[in-house]
Amino acid sequence: MLVAAAVCPCPPLLVPEIAAGAAFELDAARAACSDALGVLAAARPDRLVVVAPAPGDGTEHHPEGTPGSFRGFGVDLGVRLGQGGGPDDERELPVSLAVAAWLLERSSGWPDVPVEGIGVGDTLAAGRCLDLGREVAAGAGRVALLVMGDGSACRTLKAPGYLDERAAPYDAGIARALGAADTGALAALDPALARELRVAGRAPWQVLAGAAEGARLGGALLYEDAPYGVGYFVAAWS
Repeated sequence: MLVAAAVCPCPPLLVPEIAAGAAFELDAARAACSDALGVLAAARPDRLVVVAPAPGDGTEHHPEGTPGSFRGFGVDLGVRLGQGGGPDDERELPVSLAVAAWLLERSSGWPDVPVEGIGVGDTLAAGRCLDLGREVAAGAGRVALLVMGDGSACRTLKAPGYLDERAAPYDAGIARALGAADTGALAALDPALARELRVAGRAPWQVLAGAAEGARLGGALLYEDAPYGVGYFVAAWS
């Protein structure tokens, strides 16, 4: 049963060591993420499932203890997803899940509960995302979700995807859906439009929509901005 969910953005710039002198620009986003994780902790879950975007059209599961790093960004900083020794192979977390692991590590009030990660392909069909969410919520015990994902990357001329006039209305709709815990609106997101607007959060948000069906959770939007021409949102559902 899903008892709570937190939605956070996943840019590596959330990590101050990567942002360096510009780290202060995302201070408000970091604070909101901490507040959202506090809502998850207060729900007293039996386990946490972290869902984040990944390349491809499938899903990849990452057990507790899987390592990640930000060396690809010139920073000698490693993280680990929860506790434990990690998998036997040499797989590392994708960047989006590494950012989630970093958020969890810096959350002083996070309880000692099992954690697992799921990388969701950015082209995974909406129906498969919804089914995955339902499977996660149907697992044993009280389940909490940490859902990572960014909005459109086309909000300004200097944005990674350049300016697209559809981007701001699209992100406004996402903000409304996340703030209202509107699973129907998230389930109805068009994958093709999301790809055109370079939206990284579409698939994870639809996993959340499937997991939250019938859970009667209320939502609160804690942060919304596009500091680099990319839509970032933080929300808490409980």
